[in-house]
Amino acid sequence: MTQTIAPRVRTLVLLLLAAACALLAGAGPASAHAAVTGSDPGQGAVVDKAPARITLTFSEQVALSDDSLRVLDPEGKRVDTAEPATVSGTTYAVPLHSGLPDGTYTVAYQVVSADSHPVAGAYTFSIGAPSKTSVSVSGQSTDDGVVGWLYGFGRYVSYAGFIVMAGGAAFVLACWRRGSGVRPVQRFVVSGWVALTASTLALLLLRGSFTGSGKVSDIFDLSLLGQVLQTKSGAALVSRLLLLAAAALFIAVLFGAYARPSPTTTLTDGASRRQPDPSEDAEEKRDLTFGLSIGGVVVAAGLAASWAMSEHASVGLQAGIAMPVDVLHLLAVAAWLGGLGALLVALYRAPADTPVDAPAVRRFSQVAFGSVLALIATGTYQSWRQLGSWPAFTDTRYGQLLLAKIALVVVLVGVAWISRRWTGRLAETVPVEASAVREKERVGAGADGAGETAVVGDTSAEGEGDTGLATDEQPGTESPGPESAGTQSVDSERAAQLARQRAARDAAQRKRMRDADPNRFGLRRSVLAEAGVAVVLLAVTTVLTQTEPGRTEQEAKAATASSAASSADEGASGALTLNMPFDTGGEDGKGIVTIDIDPARVGGNEMHVYVERPNGRAFDIPEVKVEFTLKAKDIGPLPVVPDHIATGHWSANGVQIPMAGDWQVDVTVRTSDIDEVTVSKNAQIG
Repeated sequence: MTQTIAPRVRTLVLLLLAAACALLAGAGPASAHAAVTGSDPGQGAVVDKAPARITLTFSEQVALSDDSLRVLDPEGKRVDTAEPATVSGTTYAVPLHSGLPDGTYTVAYQVVSADSHPVAGAYTFSIGAPSKTSVSVSGQSTDDGVVGWLYGFGRYVSYAGFIVMAGGAAFVLACWRRGSGVRPVQRFVVSGWVALTASTLALLLLRGSFTGSGKVSDIFDLSLLGQVLQTKSGAALVSRLLLLAAAALFIAVLFGAYARPSPTTTLTDGASRRQPDPSEDAEEKRDLTFGLSIGGVVVAAGLAASWAMSEHASVGLQAGIAMPVDVLHLLAVAAWLGGLGALLVALYRAPADTPVDAPAVRRFSQVAFGSVLALIATGTYQSWRQLGSWPAFTDTRYGQLLLAKIALVVVLVGVAWISRRWTGRLAETVPVEASAVREKERVGAGADGAGETAVVGDTSAEGEGDTGLATDEQPGTESPGPESAGTQSVDSERAAQLARQRAARDAAQRKRMRDADPNRFGLRRSVLAEAGVAVVLLAVTTVLTQTEPGRTEQEAKAATASSAASSADEGASGALTLNMPFDTGGEDGKGIVTIDIDPARVGGNEMHVYVERPNGRAFDIPEVKVEFTLKAKDIGPLPVVPDHIATGHWSANGVQIPMAGDWQVDVTVRTSDIDEVTVSKNAQIG
């Protein structure tokens, strides 16, 4: 049965890993964790004279480089004169050349937020009047390309490696000390160390390109690596590597001296057998366990702090409390999920002579329960800190991902409850099974010994030919000759071969009995299901750490709306509403289209389009298009394709009106594949 299940287990785990990677890759680019909350001049603004400098205000402090803020004229030439500098707090400025001519200028920025994520974007303003510009800046962050994908995958592997290494080691020390000598468990923990070390080195190399150009060719640029080492994120990665060296020593002791069998004692007959000295061995084990426990906690907490000191927890509200809470959260995750992985390996791969026992599973169940309580407490605090309000759960991407994570945790706890029930049943059956196995081994040993003696006797008799006489040496007889010595050598080899066969047969029998236990089989399946959910949960968590916190996103939106309202109050003519009846001529082709333009001024505007039936009910139609034309200046038509928001509602942001005048607004509505009409209305804008 085990031979049939093992390939299925490997296939399922690989599929789960592939699904997790697909989730990680398909999650989209990471949202910026610092947002622009204000600028001077503002986005789309038209100023009378050239400003002396450009200022940008972010939602949190950012790291600047020489090219973090660039200002480009309509031909794409830089007009900033010096490196950007901090004005105050989260406001940064770059000076401009004096006497700049009229036209549309582009401001491009690329900075690194305080929680280590790159932020990039661009906007335009105009001096005198808008003009054509040859500058094309997408505002796409460097984490959108190949380097960004590699960096995100490296973060996933680093989290997984830490959980496997720390959680697996904790499982051995706290739950199943015999596991320190089990080779599959050793490989499991060491694989976590290798994954974390390799991913940390990769992140260190990728960091410069990730926060800079985003080019693959810059990954091995040593000058960029030198700049990374001077940043907070670079220091955190280097600290992680140093702690991994200490973790390697910890693992070597855990699977070396700690896993070493009891000392041997030489008996009077010259044989060397395992005879433990109870007092000496117990004291040594106790001291070693205490030292490993303290050292392991310190190293694991230090590794967890390398994330806390450079990411979400290190910035924003109550950072001094958030970082220790984040460390505790990561340690609880590792103890639960990493221990779960070690238990899965032990259930499926542990040899028959050292199976994971019910007390070990019961102890892990207690550890997992404590970890879940710690996760609930720390997760509640983190959610409040990063969201700040109940609507943020549904209105922000961070909140939506957090809801998905909570749902996965609930599923995981439910499956763990099933595993806990299997553990209870296993604990009830193990004592009876153990005594039965011991009795069977005792009886089998006696039978095998008799069988071995008989076989040896037969072999000796055959050595004498057809006489059938035994060759055993009797007291007072002569020493055996060369032929007898050769016969004894053959007998010895035969006995050793039989002993090996008997040991293999006993091991196979014990393994069959272990695998045939329905309670153990049920536990293995439930733990495997837990591990599958944990893989997906880790992928969601990795994406969550790269997503802009809901509190920051909402604060940035509020600041942007306030800035837009302030700009509108300074020189706007107020919101404009246009109502235009239409009739496409087809069936159900009549209605009213309403255009709201706010603040209806030169520069950026927000536009909403509402389509209603004649009775006032919302009317969903296949397509709506809007065009603006200023015939007096021969400008336009300027097309706008709004996004569908809800039934009968379309919207577009940043609609640019280059100058004031009597604008003709043309709205094209299509009610079917062939029924379409364009209605127009003039309005004073600006």
